Amino acid sequence: MNDAHARLLDQLDLNLFRVFDVVYRERSLARAAGVLSLTQSAISHALARLRRKLGDPLFFRQGRGVEPTPRAIQLASPVRQALETLERAVVRDLGFDPARDLKRVAVGIPDELEPAVIPELYERLSRVAPGSRLVASRLDRARLRADLASGRIDAALDVAHIAPEDVSHARLFTDSYCVVTGPEHRQMDRDTYFSLGHVAVSSRRTGPVLEDFGLVMEGLERRVAVRCQRYATAFRIVANSDLVLTIPRSFAPRSGNRPPLSVFDLPVAIAGVEVHLFWHASRDGDPAILWLREEIRRSLARSEFRQGEEDRGDPQGKAP
Repeated sequence: MNDAHARLLDQLDLNLFRVFDVVYRERSLARAAGVLSLTQSAISHALARLRRKLGDPLFFRQGRGVEPTPRAIQLASPVRQALETLERAVVRDLGFDPARDLKRVAVGIPDELEPAVIPELYERLSRVAPGSRLVASRLDRARLRADLASGRIDAALDVAHIAPEDVSHARLFTDSYCVVTGPEHRQMDRDTYFSLGHVAVSSRRTGPVLEDFGLVMEGLERRVAVRCQRYATAFRIVANSDLVLTIPRSFAPRSGNRPPLSVFDLPVAIAGVEVHLFWHASRDGDPAILWLREEIRRSLARSEFRQGEEDRGDPQGKAP
């Protein structure tokens, strides 16, 4: 570090970076004030001091909240990692205490898995860490690395995929596939499955979806008539047509859902889909992440939505 850098750090109140970190995650001065138990005026004053020191606005107003500038986005990940290093150094000898250490737990999760995880997770969190806050947000795979690095989310549930080097993951469970149809279908054999048109669900415009990989491995191909982005959309389509939908069983609609649907076993033997928990590699060994991983497993095991194979102790791993 040169003398100019040292002088800059000497002039900076490091508490300002804590304010910056929370505002970056919350995208709101009011919510950041609540997290830090400060007034909104104090948050604004802290940001103004940091802006003057760094020569950048850092945030600009967007609707009722704020959005980061390019400079703030560049700072977010190293600031979060530095704060985590300090936090771990301070509490290492104290041991992990959820009531003390879990102030906010943020999880990225697919819409379809949210009912299986979040209610149980909140119930457990409210018992062991009263006053903490649970935040569940829609999984955004394109932003996964940045969201984990910045601390906007602590962990994310997603199907297994190749993750960046600095993102760690572990398998939660392996799910089998099933077939969802309209209520008029009474059976689903192999011939019927391949004679019908299919609905595919993907956020990407083109390319195979998860179940297609399994079919291709068996030398099989189906006819996709509709491609959409959400399972809720796909459910409505199959309920009012002769099309069928192949889906991980944990995502399947429960009895009593509307529109009325039928659910069958997949009449083709293909490999199931793995659901993993992802977190930033800088938090490998972080007791809060280990706690969260086990609680999500327990939530899935207890949930009526959970029908996949339980993981009995998969080791932490990097993407293959």
